[in-house]
Amino acid sequence: MINRRKSRTVRVGKIALGGSYPIAVQTMVNTPPDQIEKTVGEINRAASLGAEIVRVAVPDKRAAEALADIRKGTDVPLVADIHFNYKFALMAAEAGFDKLRINPGNIGGEENVRAVIDKAGEKGIPIRIGVNHGSVETDLVDKYGGPKPGAMVESALRHVEILEKHDFKDIVISIKASSAMETIECYKILAGKCDYPLHLGVTEAGTAFGGAIKTSVALGHLLYEGIGDTLRVSLSADIEMEIKAAWGILKALEIRRRGLELVSCPSCGRTETNVYELAEKVEKALEGTKKDIKVAVMGCMVNGPGEASGADIGVIGGKARIILTRRGEVIGRYDEAEIFDALMKEIESFEPAKPAFIERPDLPISK
Repeated sequence: MINRRKSRTVRVGKIALGGSYPIAVQTMVNTPPDQIEKTVGEINRAASLGAEIVRVAVPDKRAAEALADIRKGTDVPLVADIHFNYKFALMAAEAGFDKLRINPGNIGGEENVRAVIDKAGEKGIPIRIGVNHGSVETDLVDKYGGPKPGAMVESALRHVEILEKHDFKDIVISIKASSAMETIECYKILAGKCDYPLHLGVTEAGTAFGGAIKTSVALGHLLYEGIGDTLRVSLSADIEMEIKAAWGILKALEIRRRGLELVSCPSCGRTETNVYELAEKVEKALEGTKKDIKVAVMGCMVNGPGEASGADIGVIGGKARIILTRRGEVIGRYDEAEIFDALMKEIESFEPAKPAFIERPDLPISK
């Protein structure tokens, strides 16, 4: 059992983070915000793929002026990513965005920070303090001999103190390094020093393959330790890959379940069924399905029956004919040319049992 770290609850639109609420999946669109129709389309596409919160960069005044129209185009919980200009944060709050991502140290003096805090409090929206490996203050870099985990944690807490000074505690914190090991250390230190919800991620993780591996190592470790209330997998790839990887991490740890879970054997000299081809066809056919289902594609009778018994629908290769099972019970035997169609027909008619993993209830929106 994973013993979840206890944190206070923060609300982002209809999504609640922290407390006993399920861990939320986030992503960030990379469209220019002033291209409103394109940005709204990407936000809604991200939501259809499984993102529950979407972040939008606000690099300039044109982007800030587009936020109200972006908000009108979608009901997905939205985060405005603000740097350097505090007025953009005020505009995002007025536009109806659900959270502000800022670094209090780079939006000007205390007067500017206070203006953002007051506006966020007035609108009832949280602020995410985001510290990355490359954004640590010079004095802390000198103190720790580099942007090391200790420096990053102190930087995050320094920013939190600015908000707390003005009695603002509707806070989420992220503290990301590009190293999996440093990311783990940062969050483990931070988790013991506050009770704010934590947004997990490895910054600049890399490409779809390498970045997903690095992020899975870091976030998998932290989530197993009960640390983390929301996450983003940051990849140099389409947002679809980010969202798939995020859900894959949650499903692997049996924290949440969504869509297909595929179990397939690596194949060996005993296999008389083309496991690779069949598994890939099943995965592609069920891409994007909202049906919670576990499918096992196995090549022989050594591990096949055991794996199939733990799956909703199973395929077990054999010398004569391929066996099809439902929850461990044999329901048919087919030739290799017939098995895919038979399998898909069974999957289409299958009615999932009550979800085994926690799903997220939508919260009523009241601001």
